Amino acid sequence: MTYVVTDNCIMCKYTDCVEVCPVDCFYEGENTLVIHPDECIDCGVCEPECPADAIRPDTEPDMEKWVEFNRKYSELWPVITQKKDPLPTAEEMDGVAGKLDKYFSEAPGEGD
Repeated sequence: MTYVVTDNCIMCKYTDCVEVCPVDCFYEGENTLVIHPDECIDCGVCEPECPADAIRPDTEPDMEKWVEFNRKYSELWPVITQKKDPLPTAEEMDGVAGKLDKYFSEAPGEGD
């Protein structure tokens, strides 16, 4: 099992999760985060820390695409290990449907 970041992180990018991760497996894009599925140790401490409820275990239905999404971008983006301010749009975008198609950016974030 692994944990993955889903589309509700897009345009929010809360980083409470990276602060508690014991293995530094979060990677930062311009407007979202991902978890490297091969580095995640399945401890689950990140899931309850996410204010947007964007982190899910891969054992939930239809998570295969998110495992591959997280894998792809974790290999392209820089690691992030320290908490940063969320995006200014975080509160208004939390829970908005269709964020992957409408708002996702492939650009990397700054990392640490």
